Amino acid sequence: MARIVVTGASTGIGEATVRRLTAEGYEVIATARREARLTSLSEQTGCSHFAADLTKQEDIDALVAFLGDGPVAGLVNVAGGALGQDPVAEGKVTDWQRMYEINVIATLRLTQALLPQFREKGGDLVFLTSTAAHETYPGGAGYTAAKHAERMIANTLRIELVGEPVRIVEIAPGMVKTEEFSKNRLGGEAAAEKVYQGVAEPLVAEDIADIIFWTLSRPKHVNIDLVQVRPVAQANSWTVAREPDAAPAKIPRTALDSIK
Repeated sequence: MARIVVTGASTGIGEATVRRLTAEGYEVIATARREARLTSLSEQTGCSHFAADLTKQEDIDALVAFLGDGPVAGLVNVAGGALGQDPVAEGKVTDWQRMYEINVIATLRLTQALLPQFREKGGDLVFLTSTAAHETYPGGAGYTAAKHAERMIANTLRIELVGEPVRIVEIAPGMVKTEEFSKNRLGGEAAAEKVYQGVAEPLVAEDIADIIFWTLSRPKHVNIDLVQVRPVAQANSWTVAREPDAAPAKIPRTALDSIK
C-alpha cells in the first residue's frame, strides 16, 4: 500500500484529496496546522495525521521524524493561499511575504526533506499551483507572483531530475468553490459568497482530488506534467460567465478572487 503525504489537509482540496486517496486504498498521512480538524478527518477516513506548520523548519523536521523509516511514495503539496486583492501600488508587504512563505518556502522545505528518498526509491511529487501561476490580473500580483514561483520549483525539478525515478506533476485549477479560500483572502463569508454569485457550477474540491488521484494512478512510466482545469463558465482569470444581474456590486465579472 503506497504511503502518500497530503499537505493542507484540514480543509478544501487537501481534505478532499485525503478522502479520495484513502477511498482508493492509499495509506495517507494528512498534515495541516489544525489538530482538531485532522483528528476528525482521521476518524472518518482512517488516515494518519500529524499537525504541523510547514513554514517552520522544526515542524518539518518533526513531521519527517513521524514518517519514520517507512517509504513514502508521494507528496501532494496542497497547502497555500491568498491574502487580499490590493493593486501593486498599495500592496501590503506583510501579505506578500506571508503568501510567499506559505506557497513557496513551505512547499520547498517539505519537498527538500522528502526528495532524497524519492530519488533513491522512486516517488511522486504533486504541486497544486493555480491558473494564477500561468496568468496575472489586476489586484492579484502578490498571489500570482507566489504561484509563479511555486510553479518554478516543479518546472526546474523536472529538468534537474530527468532520468531519475521521480514523477513531477503540476495541477493548476481555476475557479474552485471551497470552504475557506476566498473567505481567507477577502476577510469574510459574505465577501467570499459574492465571488461565486451567478456562476453556474464552479469547480469543487472533489473535482481536483479526482484529478490528483488520476495523475498518481497512471503507469509509472507516465508523467502528467501539467493539468490546467477550469469550470466551463470560466475562460481565464478575468472572464467568467454569470447569470444576468448576478455580478457582485463591488467585484467585477471575473474570477479574480476565487482562483485556487
